[in-house]
This record gives sequence, structure tokens and C-alpha cells, in this order.
Amino acid sequence: MEEAEVPLENLHEHVQHSAEHSGEVWISWVALSTAILAVLAAIAGLLSGKHANEAMMSQIEASDQWNYYQAKSIKASVLDAKMSLASTPDEKDRAKATRYEEEQAEIKTEAERKAGSARENFRRHEILARAVTMFQIAIAIAAISALTKKRRFWLVSLVFGAAGCVFLFLGQYATVAY
Repeated sequence: MEEAEVPLENLHEHVQHSAEHSGEVWISWVALSTAILAVLAAIAGLLSGKHANEAMMSQIEASDQWNYYQAKSIKASVLDAKMSLASTPDEKDRAKATRYEEEQAEIKTEAERKAGSARENFRRHEILARAVTMFQIAIAIAAISALTKKRRFWLVSLVFGAAGCVFLFLGQYATVAY
């Protein structure tokens, strides 16, 4: 999976240009806030991509464990058939059957742990992708503010930026339940 892309460099440059050529001081604050939002969007995008990759790797490892579990299950079934056909089952076969059961339990636990890790990382990816989206919206609205020279748009962009910060925090630090 790829990291979320933040294609807003042109908007940010336009806001900086407007700030330099405008006589209004608050436009400089718009430029500064968009620079901060762009950095936060980049960080959220990288973290989102990292968790997407981790989710994919954990899912692959879980699938490998389930395949290993199935292989042990097949071996145990073949051994069970062999023991049921024998008039008196061999003690080595019984010990092997017991070992297969123990190994299967361990393999199943590991497979479930890996699958849980994949779900957790994917959930974090989703939350961080929302952060990227909020930051992108905030930057776009800040650009509209600079173009139209209306402060209320800048304030709206700050609200979207704050929402992005909340998603960034939740995606990185909050316990994720799935």
C-alpha cells in the first residue's frame, strides 16, 4: 500500500506569495499556518503509509502461519488415520500426535496475533489517512482565504487543521479497537 499523497505544494506557494505581496498582516499568519499544516500532512502521510505496509506484512505473516497450521493439521490427520488402522498404535505415533496438537495450538495463537496486528495497523492507517485529508482540506481553504482575503475562511481552515491534529494523535497514540 502506498502512503497518502499530499499534492498541495502549489497552493502553499501561492499563499506565501500572497502573504509577501499583501499589506494585511493576517495573511502572513495564513501562510505560516499553511506551512505548518503542510508539514503535519506530510508526517501523517508517512505514518499512514507505514501502518498500511505494516498491516500488509502482518497479514501475509498471518496467512503463512495459517498455512503452517493447515500443514500440521494434515500431518495429524494422516497420523490419526495410520493409528486407527493399526491394531495397537505405536507409542512413538501417540507422542507425535500429542506434539502436533501442541504445535498447532502455538501456531494458531501466533496466526491470531499476527491477524490482530494487521487489523490494528490497518485501522491506524485509516485514521491517519483521515488526518491527511483534513490537512489537505485545511490548506485548500487557507488558500481560498488568501485569494479572497476573507479571514473567516482562514478560521475554517484552522478548524479543519485541528481536526487533522486530532486524527493524527488518535492514529498514532490512541489504543485502536477493531
